[in-house]
Amino acid sequence: MPDHVPSPRPSRRHLLAAALLAPAALPRPALAQAGPAAVVERLHAALIEVMRDARRLGVRGRFDRLRPVMEAAFDLPAMARIAVGPAWSGIAPDAQSALSAAFAEWSIATYANRFDGFSGESFTTAGEQAMGNGDRMIRTTLNRVNNTPVQLNYLLRGSGGGWRIVDVYLTGTISELASRRSEFSAVLRDGGAERLTAELRRRTADLMRA
Repeated sequence: MPDHVPSPRPSRRHLLAAALLAPAALPRPALAQAGPAAVVERLHAALIEVMRDARRLGVRGRFDRLRPVMEAAFDLPAMARIAVGPAWSGIAPDAQSALSAAFAEWSIATYANRFDGFSGESFTTAGEQAMGNGDRMIRTTLNRVNNTPVQLNYLLRGSGGGWRIVDVYLTGTISELASRRSEFSAVLRDGGAERLTAELRRRTADLMRA
């Protein structure tokens, strides 16, 4: 995902390591009932599908295709809370709702912007680990033609709605949401939740114009 100040377009390695999806045609209840590894594997299959059709779809078409996929595979409201961190409890409920919605839109727009081609990539599931708090970590590898594989770990949390992704660990150890927390904290200090919400909306608009 983009930094607070937009930076040059990252490498395909980082683009592919940054986000993960599930098939657009797959109904949400079917995804919700799947086990942790199945959620990730379906997401990988959909990611490849979207990449193969990326140019025909365009950024708006990819956004529309990915919205239901990401809402089913990821717990986006929980990810927004985790990314904000302890400051979340001090934000008014209506501002929380606006910030959560802006975070979700930005996340979807980021994937729609970045997954714009296919170069023979594939995914392999390496294993599943039960965490002490009941979460599950799914270890996977992104295989790239004529390039070094990239390790991607997914943290999933179970609830009444089934297993959903709440964090992604790039290269196996770097928490994406921990990185976002540092970035978001600076914006919150400067202008509160309203400033962060506005910033995420601005980023979304920029991504959708690409």
